[in-house]
Amino acid sequence: TGIQRAGGAPLHQYTHFLLQDLKALKHMYQQDMLDTGPAHIGVEQELYLVDRFWRPAPIIIPLMQAVNDPHFVTEYAAFNGEINIDPFELGPNAFSNIEVQLRTILHKVDREASKMSAKVLLTGILPNLRYTDISLDTMTPMKRYELLTEVLQEMRGGDFEFHIEGIDELLIKSNTPLFEACNTSFQVHYQLHPGSFVSQYNWAQAIAGPVLSCAVNSPVLLGKRLWKETRLALFQQSIDIRQKVHHSNRERTARVHFGNQWVRDSLVEVFEDNVARFRSILSAEVQEDAMQVLEQGGIPKLKAFSMHNGTVYRWNRICYGITKGKPHLRVENRLFPSGPTVADEMANAAFWIGLMHGLPDEYHDLPKMMDFDDAKGNFKRAAINGLETEFRWINGKRIKAGKLIRKELLPIARAGLEKAKIDRDTIDRYLNIIEERVETEQTGANWILESQAQLKRKHPKSETLVAITAAMHRRMESGEPVHKWSLAAFSEVGNWECRYGHIDQLMTRDLYTVRAEDAVSLVINLMDWRQIRHMPVENEKGELVGLLTSAQLFHHYSSETEESLKKMKVRDIMIRGVITVTPDTRTLEAFQLLYQKKIDCLPVVRDKHLVGIVTEHDFARLAGYLMSSESDEQEPC
Repeated sequence: TGIQRAGGAPLHQYTHFLLQDLKALKHMYQQDMLDTGPAHIGVEQELYLVDRFWRPAPIIIPLMQAVNDPHFVTEYAAFNGEINIDPFELGPNAFSNIEVQLRTILHKVDREASKMSAKVLLTGILPNLRYTDISLDTMTPMKRYELLTEVLQEMRGGDFEFHIEGIDELLIKSNTPLFEACNTSFQVHYQLHPGSFVSQYNWAQAIAGPVLSCAVNSPVLLGKRLWKETRLALFQQSIDIRQKVHHSNRERTARVHFGNQWVRDSLVEVFEDNVARFRSILSAEVQEDAMQVLEQGGIPKLKAFSMHNGTVYRWNRICYGITKGKPHLRVENRLFPSGPTVADEMANAAFWIGLMHGLPDEYHDLPKMMDFDDAKGNFKRAAINGLETEFRWINGKRIKAGKLIRKELLPIARAGLEKAKIDRDTIDRYLNIIEERVETEQTGANWILESQAQLKRKHPKSETLVAITAAMHRRMESGEPVHKWSLAAFSEVGNWECRYGHIDQLMTRDLYTVRAEDAVSLVINLMDWRQIRHMPVENEKGELVGLLTSAQLFHHYSSETEESLKKMKVRDIMIRGVITVTPDTRTLEAFQLLYQKKIDCLPVVRDKHLVGIVTEHDFARLAGYLMSSESDEQEPC
């Protein structure tokens, strides 16, 4: 593809072409050379690939080869994929054409995935995703992704930090930006009209919060209940390359952002701001001088501009394109999560496009009617709270999400779709889904959280999340929109391998540990107080360095004097060279290891760090489950 790291002489040349592209775009803008319509619309469908255990299946390369369709392409992680739908003219058959093409390609992808014992799942974040699923081993093995990872790591200059608070709190570090791949979205494109560029883009910013509030579908990450649409916080933090600076009052904008102000005079302001704020992180060999192409009567492709624009992630991103030989600008709506069904996604798209096409005349000068910080705050609050959000709307009015959508926005969307000559049955089908979802208050996020609340009363968290994932897939295949879904049932979790196939599904995470310099007498009391028989020993870095067992302590207690026990430290008697497993170890393999080595516990480590422990008691619990009648009631994987 010619993509390379941005640096040295190639960067200097690339920057020259980037500035020429901006100059050419400004010229086309000012000289009314951009397409005046009719408008075109399009969508991009990102998706998860999961195996028969409902875990991420990194099979994108062989799957893409098997599907053999240029519409189906790779994503950052090998367990994600993307379907790019052709642009269609916004007219009577636009939505039906998009939906038919989307369903056709999805069916093709799912059919080929099933031959690899995998499935397609539409969800913003996989509910049962684990920390160990996110590593460079699961990155799609392509040069562009390798370069992007290297550049982001170097610019960050240290670990990527994630801190998101909701019902629970997520506080972790990672040495890779690949956490961005936890997110999958349903991106919607709407071509702007040159006579209304500024007002249409500002309107897209104003309605971002309300349209997101009824589409939220990503409330759980790594088992933590966070925002109703956690994707937004995760995406920003996963590629946040801002380094800590000495001057604490310095303001720096993240590459993933909503924006900082209304557009006043021209959309070129946005592009110039992007170039001014964000250095190029990738470059490419560019031969086209855009201004020369214009002088010769041609239409420039603006390759350098498009590459730079593609690495600045505004939630409403303005894109340049050429359709049927005509250049245009469009808004790429990046707000919506993937799923939970095609029907829900198409309803979200129709709602937003109807709003865009139906922009009321009285809202053409939004900067005079609404503070930009209100639009920005609405967007964040919607991501956190979904339909429970109270918005600060136009002219300072405070209004609940449901009332705003039903009373004001749905009528505007309906008028916009009617203006585009969409047939009434299609309008009713899509907008009724939005209205009923709002009335029932059952978004994808609320369905996940309510299912989890019901299941966790009787079952461990890891098992409930697998059940929710399995139930989500079953209901997705039914085609019923999410507001009609019944809550997930534990019987949908699948057989024992789905529940306990890997050690991280069986291990205990809430651990008591000691240090090597601690007194043995402390260990004896801790094990007595908590009725535990195994005590891991870790150093100040959280690395496992030893193990104490109740049998071992009993031996020393019976053979040592009371005086010597008082002086004894953990390091004096701990087991060194402990046999361990990783969270990804298959449960059967761990059981065989336990049996062969004649030991009764296995500490679980990741990168030398202790993350859990599995004991013979856990295997006895699993055996009891397998022999119980309950196991016969589970659905097969």
